[in-house]
Amino acid sequence: MTATARPSATQQARPARAGAGWLRCRQPRPHARVRLVCLPHAGGSAGAFRAWSAHLPESVELHAVQYPGREDRYHEPAVTDLHRLADLVAGALIPLLDRPLALFGHSMGAIVAHETALRLHRRGTPLSHLFLSGQPAPGHRQGGTVHLGDDDTLVSELRRLGGTRQDALDDSELRAIVLPAVRADYQAVETYRPADDAPLSCPITAFVGTEDPEATVPETRDWASQTTGPFDLRALPGGHFYLTDHTATVATDVARRLGTPWPDLP
Repeated sequence: MTATARPSATQQARPARAGAGWLRCRQPRPHARVRLVCLPHAGGSAGAFRAWSAHLPESVELHAVQYPGREDRYHEPAVTDLHRLADLVAGALIPLLDRPLALFGHSMGAIVAHETALRLHRRGTPLSHLFLSGQPAPGHRQGGTVHLGDDDTLVSELRRLGGTRQDALDDSELRAIVLPAVRADYQAVETYRPADDAPLSCPITAFVGTEDPEATVPETRDWASQTTGPFDLRALPGGHFYLTDHTATVATDVARRLGTPWPDLP
């Protein structure tokens, strides 16, 4: 479920400025036709999507959500309630609703993206597309107790899933920086219970790694029940962090499904 990002020495030395905001856009594209907002996995940061802009056409402007408790928001308390997190993300997206908006979430980010989409749908602003990755459909969600374990328990879980820098797990000082956000995110995911909402109306595309221990292909296919619109499933080789090896493929696929001109999928 997790890969972590730590703040730079400068970011550790001073608190993040008040109201630093939830969204990071490294390459503004003022003439883009659609905005794509990406939500990272548990313990992850906006930097997880740093490479995506290079694989998206000029017609797509990429934003990434920065959760509190990491990178330039390192000194802010992490949010441990997933419904509260979705409320905050939905509020941060309101200024972007002047053009079509799509969400892409991986792992925990997929849950937050879905809950955010529900909130936007309720206010009468449905998404143009919802992309969900590395997460089983709500009917397959189970709680957990990893967040209640000691630091070694958290580290063992990170090693099991992969995707986390080994030096961050082996070095005690780096672990002290990384693990608080990981624990908070696990608490948000493991205590999350979906509300009984009506399905969305936007298209949903679900991605999954064929060897993902957290989400099987059939469990991921059941996201189809969460929309009255079109649904598609794409399975790619790899485990929970299949995205690491397939960034270009997934980003290109997302762009194509947003109706933007781009070469054939790899």
